[in-house]
Amino acid sequence: MGQRYVQHVNRTYRRTGPLFEGRFRSSLIEADAYLFACQRYIELNPVRAHMVGASGDYPWSSYRCNALGQADALVTPHPLVLDLASSEEARRIAYHQLFADELTTETLQRLRASTNGGFVLGSGAFERRIAAMVGRRTWKGAPGRPPKPEPDAAQQDLPI
Repeated sequence: MGQRYVQHVNRTYRRTGPLFEGRFRSSLIEADAYLFACQRYIELNPVRAHMVGASGDYPWSSYRCNALGQADALVTPHPLVLDLASSEEARRIAYHQLFADELTTETLQRLRASTNGGFVLGSGAFERRIAAMVGRRTWKGAPGRPPKPEPDAAQQDLPI
C-alpha cells in the first residue's frame, strides 16, 4: 500500500523518488530539562527551512494550538505546558514567549546528536538511570577502539 501511495503522489505532483527519505529517528528526553527545547526545535524547523516566516504559519504545527489557541483534537498539552500558567490565556502568552530566544548552537547540536544517534538527552544522572534500566550505554562513546588496559605491576616483573 505504501509503495502504491508513493507512486500516486509522484504521478500527481510530477515528482520522483521516495516520499519519506531516511528512517524514523527518536530520542528519549528528560522532560523537565529538554521538553521546551525539543518543542522549540520542532516547531521552528519550518522557519529554519524557509518554508514559512513564523511557526504559526505552518499548518501542521502544534504551535498554532499551544501559542495561538487554535483548537486541535490531535494536540494534548504536556503537563509541563499546562504548568506554564493557571489560565489558558496566560499559558499561551508564556508558551509564545518561549520562542523569543533562539536555541543555542550547543542545544541544537545536542538535540541533533541524540536524535541521530538514538541516545538519551538529559542530565548525566538521567542518562545513567536509563542506562541501568536498559542495560546498555545510552550516550555517545568516544570514537575508536577502547585503550588496552595497563598490565599489573606484578606481571611486569615476570621473566619471559
